[in-house]
Amino acid sequence: MDITQQLFLFVISLIANTFSAFAGGGAGLLQLPILIFLGLPFSIALATHKVASVALGVGATLRHIKSGKLERRFVLYILATGLPGVIIGASIILNVPGRIAEIALGILTIGLGIYSGFQKELGQQSESRNREGGALIIGGVVLFLIGALNGSLTSGTGLFVTLWLVRWFGLDYKQAVAYTLILVGMFWNGTGAITLGILGNIEWSWLPALLLGSLFGGYLGAHLAITHGNRAIKRVFEVVTILVGLKLIFPIF
Repeated sequence: MDITQQLFLFVISLIANTFSAFAGGGAGLLQLPILIFLGLPFSIALATHKVASVALGVGATLRHIKSGKLERRFVLYILATGLPGVIIGASIILNVPGRIAEIALGILTIGLGIYSGFQKELGQQSESRNREGGALIIGGVVLFLIGALNGSLTSGTGLFVTLWLVRWFGLDYKQAVAYTLILVGMFWNGTGAITLGILGNIEWSWLPALLLGSLFGGYLGAHLAITHGNRAIKRVFEVVTILVGLKLIFPIF
């Protein structure tokens, strides 16, 4: 790619990942379609986007890690339940037409934003719940299923994790976004990138601009999430979920 195209990719990546780090997901809304629009086949664009998304997790981690508010046992739980799903999803997607699944996922994603909009106090206060017994198992099964979506249809799945952590486990939006960006952004996406890289192909020449945009966007978005209250994060989350859903349903949107 020439310098102009690299600069264009950097700007798109910076914008997409800033909003993603603020809302707790949705970087694929802009980044993945742009890669396809510029000529990459879907499978290569997906693998390339996955690699770049790891830098989003790194950038967000550099900002969030200072807070020291992550629970080690809960971190391990999210990784243990979600990573197997990511590997399975990434292994399947290269052989499955994804259009019907994208439409279904788009409708469900819009539903997330609408649901959050009607639940005025959702995610405004932290209240730990469903951390033992059958409720903990149910939470893990859902994280496994979201992981499978993350490995296959990348757009917006971090938003599912964010809302699930808020709704089921009682985190506030600021806490949920921190967990999502670090664990999904770095570890889930990293696992998906490795799996897709082994089974498919990655366009390495496009990655410098994407990685820089993801890294700086992740840090900037995480900073905005930390410095703004749960109410602002909730509103951005709702806007991003609806936009991601529309993009999945209507590719030309």
